[in-house]
Amino acid sequence: MKIIVHKYGGTSVGDIERIKTVARRICRAKEPGVGLVVVVSAMGGTTDELINLAQDINSEPSEREMDQLISTGEQISSALLAMAIHHDGFDAVSLTGIQVGILTDDSHTKARIFKITPEKIFQALKEDKIVVVAGFQGHNLQNDITTLGRGGSDTTAVALAAVLEAEVCEIFTDVDGIYTADPRIVPTAVKLDQISYDEMLELASLGAKVIQNRAVEFAKKFNVTLHVRSSFNEVQGTFVSEEADTMSMEKVVIRGVTFNQEEAKLTLTMVPDTPGVAARIFKTIADGNINVDMIIQNVSAEGFTDVSFTVPRPELAKARGLVRDISREIGAGDVTVEDEIAKVSIVGVGMKSNPGVAATMFEALAEEKINIMMISTSEIKISCIVQSDDGERAARALHKAFELDQD
Repeated sequence: MKIIVHKYGGTSVGDIERIKTVARRICRAKEPGVGLVVVVSAMGGTTDELINLAQDINSEPSEREMDQLISTGEQISSALLAMAIHHDGFDAVSLTGIQVGILTDDSHTKARIFKITPEKIFQALKEDKIVVVAGFQGHNLQNDITTLGRGGSDTTAVALAAVLEAEVCEIFTDVDGIYTADPRIVPTAVKLDQISYDEMLELASLGAKVIQNRAVEFAKKFNVTLHVRSSFNEVQGTFVSEEADTMSMEKVVIRGVTFNQEEAKLTLTMVPDTPGVAARIFKTIADGNINVDMIIQNVSAEGFTDVSFTVPRPELAKARGLVRDISREIGAGDVTVEDEIAKVSIVGVGMKSNPGVAATMFEALAEEKINIMMISTSEIKISCIVQSDDGERAARALHKAFELDQD
């Protein structure tokens, strides 16, 4: 059986009328001999409302109970969508993460998927039912509900597409596809017809919010073709696959520019410059289940150095507490915080074989008199930390410098 996976985000199912519109679209896509699996997010704003309710009860609620609470948003939208499909004359069944066999680790609020046992999905597809799955959730070995972190419904959809060997995973969202930059910040941004997994993974991890980076990791690992498109029109979106636009790959140096204000910078001063100290610092942070992005260590002076790094802003308070604890243990100095920062990045496989990309980036920022606080590079991306007030201006300058603007 040919299987197609759809995923609809919170904006797409934001209210009853939009749920009805999505149901009609799904029914149009249901063809004889085609198995259709639909993954949905919570209705727009629902997750935030549930989080606020929890905060009103307890400022530091248990992560297990938070998963019990916030997973209900997706269950509501999946059941309502199944009802809307029934109303339009097609058979459908809504299923939770537990019911479709999504087994995860024990990391509540940001669990990782171990395996999926999709027998219930296959049985429903054999009965010619449209399967509507509550995204964002799974269960651990104790059968406690777990959630996959912000944007986790994308990961649910791609993981299901992989295990079901789906022909394509269509990610329906509120934009027409992947753009060279966020059009709200860079009005001259251009929609891409296709993009490689590696480029999309970098864009997603650096702040492009169209699709979760873990979902792109799944797609790359299991070779799932993604089609990112709008739920509000029939326009073709952006295909994400292993081979993207190979004929013009070398002509395109930079594929996109990203802008991210959701990180904060921590600096630990007067760190003893001895072997093993950095390992102790970052193991402490890792044990706290916090992701570190950019790291800079200054040149040692008189046996001490400063270490700066960035973490997601929601994790700042937790990270600061952990760093203060390890600072006392290793005999380091103060812990300083800068949360008014932005990260601007350029991404493109073409920079591997084109010298001068970094120089162009730094010149563009210099012309705008934008100071660079930190720099991080890989084969296909360069990121700079700048002051928050300079972030949007930096993104527009870089987009223009690399000739990504519309004609």
